[in-house]
Amino acid sequence: MNDSEDTNGLKLSKPTGDFEGHALPGSFLLILGLWWSSLSILKFVCKQKKETFYLGSKALIHRAKFLEGIVLVGMVITGISGLQIFADSSEIQFLRILRLHHITIYIFFGLLGVANILCATISSLPASLIKLMLSNAFFVQTFIFYNHTHGRDTVDIFLHKLLGLAAFLAGLVSFMEVLTKNNAILELLRSSLIILQGSWLWQLGFILYNPTGGPAWDLKDRNNNMLLSIYFCWHYAFTFIIIGVNYAVITWLVKWRLRKLCLAEVTLLKNAEREQESGDEM
Repeated sequence: MNDSEDTNGLKLSKPTGDFEGHALPGSFLLILGLWWSSLSILKFVCKQKKETFYLGSKALIHRAKFLEGIVLVGMVITGISGLQIFADSSEIQFLRILRLHHITIYIFFGLLGVANILCATISSLPASLIKLMLSNAFFVQTFIFYNHTHGRDTVDIFLHKLLGLAAFLAGLVSFMEVLTKNNAILELLRSSLIILQGSWLWQLGFILYNPTGGPAWDLKDRNNNMLLSIYFCWHYAFTFIIIGVNYAVITWLVKWRLRKLCLAEVTLLKNAEREQESGDEM
């Protein structure tokens, strides 16, 4: 936010926030998107190959959900702790409110982690509760970002609007998953939108706080918005490339595991036949 005023009429010489504050949640979202896409692909491939369905067994899925909940809660605690540790005690009220915005988003993802743990340990809870909490987390994120751009420059606002769009679409797809069951297409679409948010947060960090020390973007030039809209689409295309590579790798691993099991079964059959032949000769 170059030379713009906050709610107290003070001049801010640079965009609020820092690179690390965007790179950390961006990394979290990238990890979650890759994990959820891998889990969806694994379940789909195992369903197609019933011989390996043990890889997608309910017991394994429950353990994965429990671990996922623990990791989510850990990420939330790390994010909130970072916001609190690196907070400036002398910061103005406007910056405190912005920090509370980020903490609020983290809290709702923390609730998602708690829902994962509860659904993995209490069998009476509906599995759709996780998708509902995920949808709520993204809708809250969208609402926060909608009210997160007060006093910012044109490019800064546009960057956050695109991020809010990705969050809203992820929330919408997650809510659609509440009404359906085991829809691999919706699951991968949701994962792609989450990966998009993660990569865009990194892009946002480089544009606003370039850690490499390169030339700064003109945050008041509306022409940059046109360029960034193209970048945003490229980021989304890149997410599908990532998911495609992920699908190819997981499919190969499952087939490799299946061939290994088949070879083991053939070896056992041959050994059994040899033992039977030896018994007949005696």
